[in-house]
Amino acid sequence: MSKPSQKVPSVFQILRRYGLEPKRSLGQNFLIDESHLARIAGAAELTPQDRVLEIGPGLGVLTRHLAEQAGCVVAVELDDRLIPILQELFGEQPHVHIVHGDILELDPAQLVDQACPPGGSLGEGYKVVANLPYYITSAVLRHLLEAPRPPERIVVLVQREVAQRMVARPGDMSLLAVSVQFYARPRLLHRVPAGAFHPRPKVDSAVVRLDVRPEPAAPDVEPALFFRVVRAGFGKKRKQLINSLSAGLGLDRESVRAALEAAGIDPRRRAETLSLEEWGRLVRALAPMLQGGSPAH
Repeated sequence: MSKPSQKVPSVFQILRRYGLEPKRSLGQNFLIDESHLARIAGAAELTPQDRVLEIGPGLGVLTRHLAEQAGCVVAVELDDRLIPILQELFGEQPHVHIVHGDILELDPAQLVDQACPPGGSLGEGYKVVANLPYYITSAVLRHLLEAPRPPERIVVLVQREVAQRMVARPGDMSLLAVSVQFYARPRLLHRVPAGAFHPRPKVDSAVVRLDVRPEPAAPDVEPALFFRVVRAGFGKKRKQLINSLSAGLGLDRESVRAALEAAGIDPRRRAETLSLEEWGRLVRALAPMLQGGSPAH
């Protein structure tokens, strides 16, 4: 059963009413274009059975769309100035829960479970929708994807260049692309121009949907070991793998060459050309040399 529409004033009206200015230190760029807000919420494909975690609700304009479609919403906001505003806007909607906190210091699944216990009409899993400040995008995605109980889907509004890197294919891969695609299947949905925000950022943004894999792309490989190898591979930009891996892992060139050849990878290739499957084969080939020394990435 859908929730009644919650009428909220515009971003500009709220800012004027409370005498607020967006905080540059928090990377606050409020999305003000209603059509893009609706498309972002639609990309999550929410139902009345869904529990959704919104990161950075800001002034509640996207929260309203989520509240109309999901069975339960948990909105986590870092800026303490905005908490009373959000509580006032959604105080009459008991299925919307406003939390003051830093998502990087919270367990996302526990947070959702506490506010929106599964059972009854609510399902076990949860989804995440977020308009992320550019400077914490990678950290938040890693936090969500590596959580003990990750979300089943993430819809995120990020800098357009970052979005393009997330969905890159072999030949143009990066550490970010491998990190995201190890855990999820990303799709770039649509561009959001800078003019759709207040204040207007210097670059365009884009919406990406991440459908989280039931298990990582290389399920038989320890993630810490996988990313130790991947990080070493990307450690020296545009260098041949034999050189970057030897330097980054502290292994002699011949051992690295043997591992690359065992994995069916030309030692002269570069990290950005490898697929997830090839990274998996390479980590398996290197594992006997690295076991016992794989710090978390």
